[in-house]
Amino acid sequence: MSRLGFQVEKLDEAGLDRLRRLARLARGDILTMTTLAGSGHPGGSMSSIDIYLVLFSYANVDPKMPSHPDRDRIVLSHGHTSPGVYATLGRVGFFPIEAAIVNFRKAGTAFEGHVERGVPGVEWDTGNLGQGLSAGCGFALGAKVLNKGFHVFVTMGCGEQQKGQISEARRFAIKYGLSNLTVIIDYNQRQISGITHEIMPQDIRKNYDSDGWQVIEIDGHRYQDIYQAFREAVLSIRHPTAIIAHTTMGKGVSFMEGKEEFHGRALTLEEYKKAIQELELGDDLDRYRQMREAGEFPFPERKYPLEAPFIQTGSPRNYAKDQKMDNRSAFGNALVDLAKANLTGDSSPPIVVFDCDLASSVKTTGFAKQFPQYFFQGGIQEHNTATIAGAISTLGILSFFADFGVFGVDETYNQHRLNDINGTNLKLICTHNGLDVGEDGKTHQCIDYVGVLRNLFGYKIIIPADPNQTDRVIRYVAKTPGNFLVAMGRSALPILLSEEGTPLFADPYEFRYGRADLVRDGKEAAIITTGSMVHRAIQAWEKLKEKGVEAQVLNISCLSDLDIEAILKAAKTGIIITYEDHHVQTGLGSLVANVLAEHGLGIRFRKMGITNYGGSGKPDDLYRMQGLDIESLVAVVMNEMQRK
Repeated sequence: MSRLGFQVEKLDEAGLDRLRRLARLARGDILTMTTLAGSGHPGGSMSSIDIYLVLFSYANVDPKMPSHPDRDRIVLSHGHTSPGVYATLGRVGFFPIEAAIVNFRKAGTAFEGHVERGVPGVEWDTGNLGQGLSAGCGFALGAKVLNKGFHVFVTMGCGEQQKGQISEARRFAIKYGLSNLTVIIDYNQRQISGITHEIMPQDIRKNYDSDGWQVIEIDGHRYQDIYQAFREAVLSIRHPTAIIAHTTMGKGVSFMEGKEEFHGRALTLEEYKKAIQELELGDDLDRYRQMREAGEFPFPERKYPLEAPFIQTGSPRNYAKDQKMDNRSAFGNALVDLAKANLTGDSSPPIVVFDCDLASSVKTTGFAKQFPQYFFQGGIQEHNTATIAGAISTLGILSFFADFGVFGVDETYNQHRLNDINGTNLKLICTHNGLDVGEDGKTHQCIDYVGVLRNLFGYKIIIPADPNQTDRVIRYVAKTPGNFLVAMGRSALPILLSEEGTPLFADPYEFRYGRADLVRDGKEAAIITTGSMVHRAIQAWEKLKEKGVEAQVLNISCLSDLDIEAILKAAKTGIIITYEDHHVQTGLGSLVANVLAEHGLGIRFRKMGITNYGGSGKPDDLYRMQGLDIESLVAVVMNEMQRK
């Protein structure tokens, strides 16, 4: 890298003059692009612009090499200030400033209304306030895991500090000694609805101070003060640093200053002309409008390749037919195997595991005991942990986040949504799903995770059927780039056997993503099932066989990419019954129904799934109460046979 990153003791007069000149131009850029687009957030952009100019001018980032692996990471948490970010990046050389002005909020270009990684210099898509500090913790933690010296800066708004996830991130940063992390808060005391401390009282300084952060307060419009604060933070080796920068919303234009109405409102044409005149800049709005309409300066978003490590998966374990164990234990065993295969050499890729106070239940204790330096206990802070686990996975580190379904999916959906948008490589392992959770009751029985996670375009959902398949699934997701949810229940399961009595998913079985497994064959009906219900479907198959009915049992473990060919083949029986431990309207049954409808197949079809919240009791009793016991499945098949 060509820059030293705040190593000079103080700015000289030439440096200060440069910043003053750029700031005046950048404020004009902010107003021009938002007025041209007819929308945007000029007020906060103008209060943050002086911070951005110092940061991108002197941090260890290079416009000519925006993806250099040793660069400092700058996370722009209050992403609505994108006009200020784009103006800064354009003025310091990441791209022609005209590209940002012409294309701001224009469909098909990188310059979206909230910052995104398609723009060189932007590290993380933000905009959902309160998540940037968690992403910064992920990058800072990754630097320590990789033994790299880059620093992480997170810019934030003052209203944003009301978010609870920020307090989670503050504590995590202190616990793990992230002294390579600096936060700077644009404290303009304004948000959409008015004065910040009237909207929600808070003492930002005391919040950071009480958690153990080094806190510095400055004038956020004095360049020397901003630079000196950053320098002090970078040189700190004991604590993460929070810089509270006192600023003025709309700074630089008199009629905008201190007024929250300009938080998210572009200027009118009359206001724009008045503001540009006050800034002593030329009015180029018509010229830029013509360029915008003509499609000049096209700027599609850059591709940000995923840094996925090469993983040695080791040899799969084979669980014998007389064993009975839960899938989560098979996950824990496979995790230790992966660690032993990859964490023993100096050049091996790191594997990190995140937990939220559930290690003994999600079976990550074996990994934690043998590889404590790669195990991170986030406490009961699921939102923060989900974001950290996602951010660190973009650094070439294999990241696992293990949790219960209600916390790892339902509670943290928005965090996974942003992880997905940011192209992370997270392996989300969720145990304790469905009615199989049993006695913990309805608040802990995650029955909707299939429908929830299928809303995310990049997540792949796998539900293994027994410990042998779980072992192979975990090894598969470890070596395969992309976001995966591997979901499982709580209870011990029998090892699934072939009709000949050998373990179905032991060697030589190889898991193939998107491939369904024909567990039992039959030509009169098809039971399509998944996960912990497969062994029950096999028992139903045996009872049906005794009644002279030849049904097939099809295990679909990949619910994000269905095996269409297998489903269509099953449809040739004339009857399909889906059987699952999920919400009946959003799970496997609805997915199979879509396939049948799209192919115009008018066959007998029934969905068997969860129709209401469960209760507290043994799983078998809960299944019986919802008509999902083995006898009910047999009865449904027989009834459909009679109506065929």
